[in-house]
Amino acid sequence: MKNPDFAVLVESVTKQYHGSIYSVHGPADWKRVEQNGLLLATKTGADINVVRLFALFHDSRRLNDGTDEGHGARGADYAAELRGKHYDLDDAAFALLHEACTWHTDRDFSNDATIGTCWDADRLDLGRVGMIPNPKFMSTDFGREIARVGSIRPFMEDSNWQA
Repeated sequence: MKNPDFAVLVESVTKQYHGSIYSVHGPADWKRVEQNGLLLATKTGADINVVRLFALFHDSRRLNDGTDEGHGARGADYAAELRGKHYDLDDAAFALLHEACTWHTDRDFSNDATIGTCWDADRLDLGRVGMIPNPKFMSTDFGREIARVGSIRPFMEDSNWQA
């Protein structure tokens, strides 16, 4: 599988986004979720391409900043539309991406390392809407550890890690 050109993909997805680019679920959130996911993946073994694509697509088809039922499924379907045009994933990896996007707000946990990493990455950014991430709603051990500390920053600083 060739790696996607994320710069081109991000530009394309951002152009079609229905909300304000300053939305709490918009491009800045996507970047933070990606950063969270990449850090989590250093310990979870998640598929990096799926994590990065999840960060981009999970809220990309939101119609508003409220509950917006079905936005995850719409994001998953949008990812399917762009597959093969803007990026390639094998069927197994795409199935993980599709499931992660579709259910990221409707399911509590996943035992799959990649899906769990995606969901934890998103939940670790709940501060943007005034919520404190709760360790009991994290799928991965590392996600729970970060949530217990209350910030991802010490983990980034400890490892000199950069997204």
